[in-house]
Amino acid sequence: MPEEKTLCQTPTHGKQGVRIPRWKYQAVRACILSTLADKPGLPFKDLSQKVAARLDPKARAELGSVGWHVTTVKLDLEAKGEIRRAEGGGLQRLFLAE
Repeated sequence: MPEEKTLCQTPTHGKQGVRIPRWKYQAVRACILSTLADKPGLPFKDLSQKVAARLDPKARAELGSVGWHVTTVKLDLEAKGEIRRAEGGGLQRLFLAE
């Protein structure tokens, strides 16, 4: 039976999303949301490290590139309106959507 996958969208218009295994999506999504709940305004550059620290060790070992998965799921969460970037330029800071 093929592995069930989740389509991750991007907020960039015209750019096609990618499909990742559902368990990876759910694990990374949960870590991103809990991290931003604990640390609103977290700089994007710190997100991968924080997510890696929250992942179950077995999931972390099977995930592959944490940075790539965090970026992919983060973009999907932005596209779906679950998280948002701080207004204005400069360092990209992330918040849970209100």
